[in-house]
Amino acid sequence: MDSYALSDATVVTPRKIRSSVSLLIQGGKVAGYGRDAPKSLKVGSASVVYPALVNVHDHLRGNYLPPIGPPEGSFYTNWSAWDVDLKASPAYQERSAIDIGRMYLLGAYKNLFSGVGTVNDHFPHELNAAQLPGLPIRAIAEYCLAHECSSFDLKWGDGIEIEHQRAVERNWPFITHLEEGFDSESQDGVGILERAGMLDEYDVLIHCIGLSDEDIRKIKRAQATVAWCPASNMLMFNVTCKIRKLLRAGVNVALGTDSTHTGSINLLAEMKYARDCYRSMYGEELPAKTLFDMVSTNPAKALRLEGKVGVLEPGAFADIAIFKARFEDPYENLCAAGSEDLELLTMAGKPVYGDEARFGSFFEAEIEDFGRVKVGGRTMFVKGDPAALYQGVRNSVGFAKRLDYLPFEP
Repeated sequence: MDSYALSDATVVTPRKIRSSVSLLIQGGKVAGYGRDAPKSLKVGSASVVYPALVNVHDHLRGNYLPPIGPPEGSFYTNWSAWDVDLKASPAYQERSAIDIGRMYLLGAYKNLFSGVGTVNDHFPHELNAAQLPGLPIRAIAEYCLAHECSSFDLKWGDGIEIEHQRAVERNWPFITHLEEGFDSESQDGVGILERAGMLDEYDVLIHCIGLSDEDIRKIKRAQATVAWCPASNMLMFNVTCKIRKLLRAGVNVALGTDSTHTGSINLLAEMKYARDCYRSMYGEELPAKTLFDMVSTNPAKALRLEGKVGVLEPGAFADIAIFKARFEDPYENLCAAGSEDLELLTMAGKPVYGDEARFGSFFEAEIEDFGRVKVGGRTMFVKGDPAALYQGVRNSVGFAKRLDYLPFEP
């Protein structure tokens, strides 16, 4: 279906909330508001239309459970100690029975079932290039990276200097874990980048739990982005970044899940955790609108995709997530939403997931060969066959493994 409209809709973008409008989709992009289309689908007041969410940081091949953390009452000094514990864990041994292609699909569905349309997989191209094109959502391919700016780096890519230079030349993000620990080298991450002339607007700096106040000022001046993964930080280190100071300084902050071995089960759960964490740290609320920005325009800016994802304005990809309207304020509504509230997800105007009873006849031709799962008592059509994937995982590990980010039974 090349052209259609979502009519009588409440449409939420970071810039504006539009009520009782018609959103026109044409050629996979947002064409405008209040215009006619050959086909029109009435949304109504029981639902809210959002741009599909953007997850700035995930490890798609690492989305397995249970979480792996330090012994109770302790914490890691840097990420490398966690890696040792992970690889010695029964969960990792289980995970090793599942081939990489299926692990990537699990990671993609983790995001899809929470309304995410675009995700960054923090692995080098030589490890994920064959996997990303076949996923049911958009995993960006245009990025450069270093695993970490320290001697604990896993030496991904072609080296920090080359990767950063390439990012600048191509107008791609340069993505790296930074200051993920308490040792002196980890806490010098901003200094390492600054001395090398690589602290700039292309940087997406993940975790940043060791930032000093001066580091925050330098990041703001450089117009770099901080990727905040509070659930992962608290599990591994019992602390997260100085999020209130980052926000007050005007730093671009985007929310990421990390993998489920340390982070939340999906981005909707991470949004709830972020609010709880902020409230616990500061005794005040993190505004719902601020959180919405962290999963829409802020990661779009970080990933050099401004105006393409995270918004529903003319020229943007028609990546749309429709959620049930349970709260009057649309931003609060999203912050409270769970996977059971997601009613429709489209990518570039094409459905990838939705309520069969409500949207099936409208998208009939596009979903003819889709799979079906039961979520929250509803039959949902879904691109691919996650039920067979789930059963295949269970067959591989030899028992009925529960993966909480798959909200159905196969």
